[in-house]
Amino acid sequence: MPYPISLTVTPALTNRNRLTTAFRLILAIPHLILVGGGGISFVNRADHPGFSIGGEGGLLGAVAVFLAIVSWVTILISGSHIVGIRQFTAFYLRWRTRALAYFMLLADPYPPFGDGPYPASIEIVDPTAPRDRATVALRLLLAIPHLIVLFFVLIAWMLITIAGWFIIMFTGTFPEGLHQFGVGAMQWQLRVEAYLYLMVDEYPPFSLH
Repeated sequence: MPYPISLTVTPALTNRNRLTTAFRLILAIPHLILVGGGGISFVNRADHPGFSIGGEGGLLGAVAVFLAIVSWVTILISGSHIVGIRQFTAFYLRWRTRALAYFMLLADPYPPFGDGPYPASIEIVDPTAPRDRATVALRLLLAIPHLIVLFFVLIAWMLITIAGWFIIMFTGTFPEGLHQFGVGAMQWQLRVEAYLYLMVDEYPPFSLH
């Protein structure tokens, strides 16, 4: 059965925009402030121990984290996810998908601020079965194996993106294998994020596909 979170990215392999690629980090800053960048960081502060997935999730990501905490309580008590919270989190993940695809060189068009057509999109299938309160209660613990593996996957993705930046600047192309790995790493990351935000109960696969 397909996993209820899936990513679609239209391949962008040739005729890449070298000018916007050269200044991609600067151009992406407004989106990074709002929905964050890619990566996983280990947080080692007395006031905030543990893991942080997605690096910094931006201003909207901070709201999504707070709402995930609220949802953790409401799902454990009532077994249901508040509709408005689901809608906001799905909106955030859609925006984040487009911003990440742009920032990590998987697409060239500038992402819209909010919803809008884009060559990268995420599909989130709403749960049809009753929520699994046991896995919700232990969600952070259950996600730890993914956070550990993703730490290394996303380091590889970052290195591939840097290599892709130079290749695009010199040739105007993005090798298909590097592009596919980036899409796979991004899908893995977003699936784990959606799992942590309590959008799904199914355990994410350890897979780039």
